[in-house]
Amino acid sequence: TEEVKSTDEVQSTEPESFRTNLDTTMDSQKSSGKIYRLEDVAAHNTAEDMWMSIHNKIYDVTSFIDEHPGGVEVLLEHAGLEATYAFEDVGHSMDARDLLSQYYIGDLHEDERKAKAIETSNKEDGGCVIS
Repeated sequence: TEEVKSTDEVQSTEPESFRTNLDTTMDSQKSSGKIYRLEDVAAHNTAEDMWMSIHNKIYDVTSFIDEHPGGVEVLLEHAGLEATYAFEDVGHSMDARDLLSQYYIGDLHEDERKAKAIETSNKEDGGCVIS
């Protein structure tokens, strides 16, 4: 299985203060009050209806598909999935993070967050937890 990495472990050439601001940007999204499970997200996995989970927040990116600078294919690969690592691995800019906030529709259920933390922290190779 693929090891899940925290935001802190993603290699970056940016200064630490910049990476801290990225986390703050994602965490400062005001809650919509709507809670979803990964099962709900998984049902939205096509170009006509695309959701993904990034940093325990749920985004409906359907209307952004044709505008995505990286192309449709990369979004389709992560449609309906937990996509935090893929999002961070690319090294999205602050502008991209701000743009993402427009597509926010809710939060990942607390039980789903804990399940992911338990799953990744129990790995023999010392996997880490996404918070």
